[in-house]
Amino acid sequence: MRPTFYLKNLAVAVAAFSVASIASAAGLDRSGQDITAFLQDGLYAEASYTYLDADVTGHDNAYIGEDNKAYQQDKKIDDAAESYDFFRYGVKADINDTFSVGILYDEPFGAAASYSGDNNFVAMGDRDAVIKDVTGNPAYSERVVDNVVIPTLQKKLAPGNPQNLSPVELQEAKAQLTGVITAKKIADAEEATKGEGTNVEVRTESITAILGMKLGENKNFQVYGGPVAQRVQADVKLRGLAYGPATGYTAHISPDQDYGWLAGVSYSKPEIALQAALTYRSEIDHNLPIFESYPLASAASGGALPTSRADSIDITTPKSVNFDFQTGINPTMLATAKVRWVPWSDFAIVPPLYTGVSKVKYPEGLPLVSYDKDQWLVELGLAKRLTPALAVTGNIGWDSGAGDPVTSLGPIDGYYSAGLGAKYNVTENWAVSAGGKYLWFGDAKGQLPTKDIVGNFEDNDGYALGVKVSYQAK
Repeated sequence: MRPTFYLKNLAVAVAAFSVASIASAAGLDRSGQDITAFLQDGLYAEASYTYLDADVTGHDNAYIGEDNKAYQQDKKIDDAAESYDFFRYGVKADINDTFSVGILYDEPFGAAASYSGDNNFVAMGDRDAVIKDVTGNPAYSERVVDNVVIPTLQKKLAPGNPQNLSPVELQEAKAQLTGVITAKKIADAEEATKGEGTNVEVRTESITAILGMKLGENKNFQVYGGPVAQRVQADVKLRGLAYGPATGYTAHISPDQDYGWLAGVSYSKPEIALQAALTYRSEIDHNLPIFESYPLASAASGGALPTSRADSIDITTPKSVNFDFQTGINPTMLATAKVRWVPWSDFAIVPPLYTGVSKVKYPEGLPLVSYDKDQWLVELGLAKRLTPALAVTGNIGWDSGAGDPVTSLGPIDGYYSAGLGAKYNVTENWAVSAGGKYLWFGDAKGQLPTKDIVGNFEDNDGYALGVKVSYQAK
């Protein structure tokens, strides 16, 4: 006789997975936009907290030349990833045996990076070092530039062409003069922000309302959907020689709320603890207030752009598809799988002043942040009920990353992971879950929007810890 794996008996094991399977991921992905709280039986509520700590170290680039893909290891970069935490809440209730409603809160996307130490991502305020680096000439100190180089070039460009230079020579002298003047202005920006490191922080919050309707003679099928309200804010500081003329750039993106939607379908077969769900979330278009400060904007644009400006920015957070699956293996063991796809290649942050300055050299303009590839995430796991009140879980995972090279504001190319979790039923209705995951990050080269390689980040790792309190009445 075939064994029966009632979902009720395995529920203690299922819930432990949602804590142990959390982690940092490709692009700005954070929470994984999990909706399994809505798929629980009966009245269900949960509150969870996640803490992420990544160790991302590397070296900056000492190469000076025309090849923007070239890399020569230089100064060490200490841990550039800041710890990051977020909350998630969910409530679900059955109206009757057909209709269910739920409210979910999470923080789906985010970033937290901060550079420190003696490297090209920190403004050191050494004017001679800036001028030598920017001009590519190790013999150029500021004194040499002021007393020799600039006067010499100005004589060459004097009215009437007294030195009888050819048009090509005049053009070369003009370019050289512009270059050393720009180097001095970059030195000004470096000195003004001396001691400050590159920093980025992105925060998002989402509230999703879901209505589900069960179909079929045994109510095995369910369709669900609803609106999503999402709030976004961000702060960015670019510091150090790695960013060239953009050093000293600062952007504050004020909070804004806009709306999208969710839709999905699920199937369950309780007698073998089988449940499968496919969920689509739409992209969400935001128009946010932004204030930008760009010390070299006026000089780089020939006076056409100001050094600071309040404006607005359009940011579209990406759509996503999640597939969640579980099935009983025997009366006390459950297998699970999760697949997630996010098209990060469609995502970009395009601040108007930053991009406007870039159009001087790149007519189509450059984004501050963009990604080359889409993200795929796969997690596989097992849950084992040890006693009627206690279950343990284990899982492994793979995240494809969003490309390599990748933005220097998040230099990680995916990861492999292994996690453990447990859930304990304190009473018939109340339970506590806890889990952790270890992450082996993929090596990545950090690049600028210009595609210049500015750093190399290898052999990095991190961990995620989570705890959840849940209530369920069936």
